[in-house]
Amino acid sequence: MASVEEIRRALEVVIDPELHRSIVELDMVRAIEPGEDGTVGVTVTLTTAGCPIRGHFQSAVREAVMALPGVRAVNVSFDVMDEAQKAALRQALGRSELPQGALAAVQNIVCIGSGKGGVGKSTLTVNLAAALAADGKRVGVLDADVWGYSIPRMLGLGAERPAISAERKIIPLRAGEIRVISIGFFVEEDAAVVWRGPMLHKALKQFLEDVEWGALDFLLIDLPPGTGDVSMTLAQLLPQATFVITTTPQPAAQRVARRSAEMAHKVSLEIAGVIENMAGFVTPSGERYAIFGEGGGQALADELDVPLLARVPLTMALREQSDAGVPLVVADPDDPAAQAIRQAARGLVALAPPPAVIEREPVGFVLPMV
Repeated sequence: MASVEEIRRALEVVIDPELHRSIVELDMVRAIEPGEDGTVGVTVTLTTAGCPIRGHFQSAVREAVMALPGVRAVNVSFDVMDEAQKAALRQALGRSELPQGALAAVQNIVCIGSGKGGVGKSTLTVNLAAALAADGKRVGVLDADVWGYSIPRMLGLGAERPAISAERKIIPLRAGEIRVISIGFFVEEDAAVVWRGPMLHKALKQFLEDVEWGALDFLLIDLPPGTGDVSMTLAQLLPQATFVITTTPQPAAQRVARRSAEMAHKVSLEIAGVIENMAGFVTPSGERYAIFGEGGGQALADELDVPLLARVPLTMALREQSDAGVPLVVADPDDPAAQAIRQAARGLVALAPPPAVIEREPVGFVLPMV
């Protein structure tokens, strides 16, 4: 059976995604209790009861400790820092304030990405959001494609600027039941955003930490094409996020999308699945033409050993509704593309982890499970 010190060393790989340091270095591992039957109890102290990384810790601590020899089960419990402990941590970090947990009530964060532009990521993002909302899920959309922002137009949102709450938080705009934030709300309409990496990092950090997202079942993030600064920044800020790769069927697109998968692996983002977009053109009369070839999405999913969530055909209505600002799954749920996107949304729900369950009575304050 692993010793307390061995367990503590194993926990050094668990990083606080807001403070960007190990929970061991931050002295957030409050107790380690190895049992003779191979069960290990770990108590983690959080900065706030509404900490957005509770679910991340629940799984990351279990994964790190379960890798040790002789460990059969891991029970993770939580307590919350008192004011003296918070003051000590602020002093150690050289910060006047600790993160307040803007994503505290967000259950699942899903990044929609690809290796190249023009594969329909934004169209899929808004329609997945609408499909999840139609299924009763609480949904937010973050348009992280800072240079090619198109989410506001696709959701029918005009030039309105988001309001600021009394707590100095940005209040997302709403498209129906979908909460939305985009750089498009803060610049002149159709203005070009000419920013370098540091500016992008600052904007994305603000969209995550200073937006009043509230309670969400899913926050969908529309990534820019490629594997550059934005994707790396989000991976750093959101280690608990999952990644959905969008590709079109032809081998050339599949190979480029494979690079996004490599990026996700390098920054330790879990790949939830693949969506093949433009999987044939379906005419209004129901005829189908494989104008981009066949099978690229399934081949990529097989190579990555992840599910193919859906094969979404290209239809005239899908393009028309994107331009009209009304998601196709709302305007015409029986359209073949809408049906495929709803299948992908059901796949995301099925893949989402269940709410964390504490397996024993925790020491100290018990966090409410939401």
